[in-house]
Amino acid sequence: MLFSHIVVGSNDLEKSRKFYDALFEIVGVQAIDGPKDSLIYIRDNQFFGVKKPIDGQPATYGNGTTIGFNFDSPEQVNEWHQAGISHGGKSVEDPPGVREAGNKKMYLAYLRDPDGNKLCGFYLIS
Repeated sequence: MLFSHIVVGSNDLEKSRKFYDALFEIVGVQAIDGPKDSLIYIRDNQFFGVKKPIDGQPATYGNGTTIGFNFDSPEQVNEWHQAGISHGGKSVEDPPGVREAGNKKMYLAYLRDPDGNKLCGFYLIS
């Protein structure tokens, strides 16, 4: 296991809930209301959280930061990507498709959430 959890900041939890509910519905995960104005999505002992910053300052995204999510097929990546666009996200980078790195082929799609956090749908082909 590579990580236990990732948390991104949000300035509008209801807008974030609509966006992330649509994304995680693709893999059957629903939000749990967490402590201190947060949402938590849990699968396979890992969680992704969305919350208002504890310090009271506005949430901002990390330039150069990308959070990747594994999927079971290129079709599922495409469904995830479209759900994000339909719920306030923005498609970024190249269009969804195959990328090569060394001898590996991956199917990738990139989104920015309503607060600007960069997300990647990932499927390893070979």
